[in-house]
Amino acid sequence: MLARERIIPEDFIPTRLAEDVSQPKFRAKQRKARFVAKNGTCNVAQTNIQEQGRFLQDVFTTLVDFKWLYTLIIFTMSYLCSWLLFGMIWWLIAFAHGDLDQNSDSFVPCVTSIHSFSSAFLFSIEVQVTIGFGGRMITEECPAAILCLIVQNIVGLVINAIMLGCIFMKTAQAHRRAETLIFSKHAVIAIRDSKLCFMLRVGDLRKSMIISATIKMQVVRKTTTLEGEVVPLNQIDIEMENPVGTNAVFLVSPLIISHVIDKKSPLYEISASDLHHEDLEVVVILEGVVETTGITTQARTSYLAEEILWGQRFVPVVSEEEGRYSVDYSKFGNTVKVATPSCSAKNLDQDGSLLKVKLHDPLTQKDLVRKRTNASIRFKQRLCQPVTIIKD
Repeated sequence: MLARERIIPEDFIPTRLAEDVSQPKFRAKQRKARFVAKNGTCNVAQTNIQEQGRFLQDVFTTLVDFKWLYTLIIFTMSYLCSWLLFGMIWWLIAFAHGDLDQNSDSFVPCVTSIHSFSSAFLFSIEVQVTIGFGGRMITEECPAAILCLIVQNIVGLVINAIMLGCIFMKTAQAHRRAETLIFSKHAVIAIRDSKLCFMLRVGDLRKSMIISATIKMQVVRKTTTLEGEVVPLNQIDIEMENPVGTNAVFLVSPLIISHVIDKKSPLYEISASDLHHEDLEVVVILEGVVETTGITTQARTSYLAEEILWGQRFVPVVSEEEGRYSVDYSKFGNTVKVATPSCSAKNLDQDGSLLKVKLHDPLTQKDLVRKRTNASIRFKQRLCQPVTIIKD
């Protein structure tokens, strides 16, 4: 109704939401597995690893990579085991010196007020947690007790450094910051600046910025080499359109990341009809430094063939209100249909060069009309036809 009354331009009517898109008309080829999930997790399982000892050589990283349940269990058991171990050592020292059987006032024990294993265990906790003792205290009677006191304090400091550092790293992991970096659920392919482009939208929900943010894109697909070798996950880098000449972005507001489909692009020979039958995946990686913590973070997502919309473009989300710019994230994934050729970029380049040659070919008027007619017929027979938008 708004489009008919010319209140809103027809080109900007959101015909489909990127977060809630119906199934495409073409049924996509069944895919065995996804290389990178939408939330950025890599769908790769490491199996048949022969050298498991390599994980123990990097204990700290192994502890950080554990799940929280396992980390808390290891955190608790490390202290309990150390208390029990040194509690047994203190009990053996007291037993060897005869502290458990002596009640004489003139007898000087190694550790006062140790009468059983329970009291030795409590003394072990006091030694490792604090040096300020209460009723139990060490004396200068036994050199072995003094040595045990020194060793237990050093071991306790090492356990504190490792476990507390592990807990801190788990709570301040960089992927927590990546939770507020969002990507559009769908990517689009449309004409932009007279070029066929692959586009997606990325945004940052926090006010604190990502410093030196860079974006990389790869096409992951199954390929076969000239020698017949099958590469199940061939990763091909694709370039992005950036006037600066680098992949760095200033992510202060949602940006549309564009990739020009040219001769160097792995999408160069894919048309609209071929797209839904392709077994490919476009992986997007955003990496940068968190402004508040200085930790490098990375956010990832991917787009399968059925998640790429041909002949669509994103609607604007940034507007100027009361002297400042406002971002409407409710339209973050909204797209509109635009007139886009359904053929591949390769066919577009061939047809464009063909028409350019015809215009500069010094022929007679009769031959020129005949060649133009033949070229027009051949052009219509191609798949390169613009998408017709049905207006209400």
